[in-house]
Amino acid sequence: MSAPGTPGIGVLLSGSGRTLLNLHERIESGDLPARIAFVVASRECLGADRARSLGYPTSVVPGDVDPSTLGAVARDHGASIIALAGYLRLAPIPEGYAGRVVNIHPALLPSFGGAGMYGMRVHTAVLEAGCKVSGCTAHLCDDRYDTGPILAQRACAVLEGDTPESLAERVFALEREVFPEAIRAMAENRVEVSPDGRRARIIPA
Repeated sequence: MSAPGTPGIGVLLSGSGRTLLNLHERIESGDLPARIAFVVASRECLGADRARSLGYPTSVVPGDVDPSTLGAVARDHGASIIALAGYLRLAPIPEGYAGRVVNIHPALLPSFGGAGMYGMRVHTAVLEAGCKVSGCTAHLCDDRYDTGPILAQRACAVLEGDTPESLAERVFALEREVFPEAIRAMAENRVEVSPDGRRARIIPA
């Protein structure tokens, strides 16, 4: 279990909650020095059920989340980081949380990002484009889809005969490593953003 006083994470999700489970497991194992403070789902879904079963304060908010409301919830729960874990709406950036909202995307941004590019749509587009590599990207969020400063990326080969489903499984295996690493760097204040706000880097521990 995480110790009292560790950084809190607010998790936003829309689907199965696989990424939430991954973060939960990393925290429980001690690999991620943080705690999940609350969960917001954009609809009733398996991810919301899983969050409740794990004992996390969970709410369902259809439609866009008001940034000021999210900020109030985050502060009330002591969350300094907001993580988008398969959240299919535009990221709300509460006041005071610029550079503290992070997303994981199942492609190597800036390729195959933007509104409507999520899940199997991404992997189908990668295969249709004939790409030889794919991967995932952890990035800070801004006021557009998938355009914020990149924190970390990891790549895998696209294999002959791949289907969207087979590629998705290999990419998700990368996501399981990259997202906790990026969040850990944020929790440890090891993220540096360029003065123009376009680039970011993780400072080695």
